[in-house]
Amino acid sequence: MTKLNSWFAKQCASISQKHGGGIIPGVHVKSIRWNDDGLAIIQTDELDEFEVKAIIAADGVNSEIAEMVGARPKFTPAQLYQGVKVLVKLPETEINERFGVNSDEGAAHLFAGDVTLNHIGGGFLYTNHETLSIGAVYHFDSLLKNPIEPNELVNSLLKNPMISELIKDIVPVTKEIDKRLPQEIQLKERFDVSKLIKNWNEIRGAYLTTKCEDPDSFKMQLANIEEIMKEKHGITFGINYVEAEYGAKLIPDGKRCRMKKPFFKNILFIGDAAGRGVFFGPRIEGLNIGIDDGVRAANAIARSLDKNDFSENYLGEYHSQLLNESPYTLDLKQIDKDYLKIFLDATKDVPMDMISSRYGSILKIMSSGTLRGIAVKFANILGYDKLLPMVESEDTYVTIPIQLAERMGKTMSVSYSPKIPLIGERLSLLSYNDDYVSHIKILNNESDFMNKITALCPAKCYSNEDGKIILQHEGCLDCGTCSQETEWRHPRGDKGIQYKYG
Repeated sequence: MTKLNSWFAKQCASISQKHGGGIIPGVHVKSIRWNDDGLAIIQTDELDEFEVKAIIAADGVNSEIAEMVGARPKFTPAQLYQGVKVLVKLPETEINERFGVNSDEGAAHLFAGDVTLNHIGGGFLYTNHETLSIGAVYHFDSLLKNPIEPNELVNSLLKNPMISELIKDIVPVTKEIDKRLPQEIQLKERFDVSKLIKNWNEIRGAYLTTKCEDPDSFKMQLANIEEIMKEKHGITFGINYVEAEYGAKLIPDGKRCRMKKPFFKNILFIGDAAGRGVFFGPRIEGLNIGIDDGVRAANAIARSLDKNDFSENYLGEYHSQLLNESPYTLDLKQIDKDYLKIFLDATKDVPMDMISSRYGSILKIMSSGTLRGIAVKFANILGYDKLLPMVESEDTYVTIPIQLAERMGKTMSVSYSPKIPLIGERLSLLSYNDDYVSHIKILNNESDFMNKITALCPAKCYSNEDGKIILQHEGCLDCGTCSQETEWRHPRGDKGIQYKYG
């Protein structure tokens, strides 16, 4: 994604510069109004106001643009998922060997059962070149019903023996510094040890990459620095795992919140801002929908530029037509036949005594080889409203996976006990450009929702003091979990969190 986003930015900058424009990062839109000619007048926190012919709103699930112009209401908890993720560092060669992939391939796993801690949703793990993405995605209303700290849901995954074995690595273990030493010597020792560990990580990472051109040289460097670490500083080596980043976001459930009219005047809404995400059982489509939507919005604006017509009837309706032609929109309206086949294949071996009588007959009919040809038609006659309770329930996410594992799975053991960071330690690894002005304002500091947010905020920004909810915004992950009952904005300009991995 880092490479792809960079490439997109270069293409955008190149084209816009030819037309006298460019990319202006670190700017926060605070209002939009229209003049008599239909041009949108943009006001930001950082620049003088300016006019534009059209706008693509790609500002996420908590779209401020949608809210400020009244294009749609805020999404409700029943229309959202909360996702929380950690990045685990692991050398490229280790990833390739453990997951049986080459450097131009990847692998993904999905998890349900006891790791859900009795919530509707599940966990995921997928490979990157030199990191693993591990996280949990849960129905927001399920979390509100049974509040739990999001990092605990990730911890539940990390403690699972299968995942623990997949993420383990060799890590330096430092000895405690003698507190009787003078303060300046203690500080120097900490600095020297930190520098050595950083160098060791860099050399080891270069040695264990598939692009290493001189492995013998790097192996020798690694041996030399390890000798210094052991002999001079008493550093030993053990087994644990290494977290690099922690993050969270809200995700729209497009089956429930897709904008039927994804435009307002000359504003076109795409991706999360338009509530467009395909999440149905193990099928997860988000980022690619946003990219596809962006291309379609750009084509709609190109057409309007040719005719100099940016009215709703010309620009907006055409954008809506293009989105309706997207294969993703079809998946948001009805059940995809390819996914249904995967679902049926995955469930055909599930013993029927595990399925409740309420759904057993439906699943049995749909799983029948004789009736497989009409299963898709049958499913879409039933529709999402009838099928969603079957695939999005505690039975399917918690009870049945546990029963399947106990009856058909195998017991796994772990060779070490992972030392999982506390939430404060996770936040300390992140980079912030704090704003003294809070981007969040609590609307009711005594509401039941805000009381639950004290547990559900992934960064623990909220606390209950004498019955009133207090906010400390500086550690915010900009996820919008609290947005339902707050005046929520993205941080101004370049303020707020700055993810390295994303």
